[in-house]
Amino acid sequence: MKIIITAVDFIYNWARSNSVWPMTFATSCCGIEMISTSAAKYDIARFGSEVFRATPRQADLVITAGTLTHRMAPALVKLYEQMPEPKYVIAMGACAITGGMFENDSYSVVRGVDRLIPVDVYVPGCPPRPEALLDGLIQLQKKIRTETILDRKKYLESHRAKVKLSDDSELALPMDEMEIYHWGIQTEGYNLDENVLTRENVEDNCVRLFGK
Repeated sequence: MKIIITAVDFIYNWARSNSVWPMTFATSCCGIEMISTSAAKYDIARFGSEVFRATPRQADLVITAGTLTHRMAPALVKLYEQMPEPKYVIAMGACAITGGMFENDSYSVVRGVDRLIPVDVYVPGCPPRPEALLDGLIQLQKKIRTETILDRKKYLESHRAKVKLSDDSELALPMDEMEIYHWGIQTEGYNLDENVLTRENVEDNCVRLFGK
């Protein structure tokens, strides 16, 4: 039985790793490097990933290329949840990984997309060159080839979004109501007496700290 599953995993993962279809998602200057990667000079088609899809329902990879603001965060979570399983995430650039140059002084930038969705591969740089993104894709392919269908439930659990959307889909809320995510605003910017993050207390604290 183990031999059969190993053979199935090999063929299945070989096919998936060589046909990873990214979703068109670029929010800043890293998007230019991502576009260059798909051009003739670097030719991402060599790795079977030239099919950039305009809909999450036809993609299994999201490359978060660039700065992610709080206003854009709910859109990223919604797109990620609309992608079919199995799905993967590459965080491209310093802004997507840690908030980059905006980490200390900006209240509007998320300090890393891994606060919202699980990240499989990090590609550092500001911005990273196309070769770096190709290397990140190669690392993702290696990771896919090590998976097994026996661990599918464990995979699904580890690739759930880390936040949930509010009813109007305009605010990302923590999965655990007793935990408050301090997005771009520093810790003292929140009313910690509140168990659930709401638009009202976020706006009130933003005005108190940074003015209108």
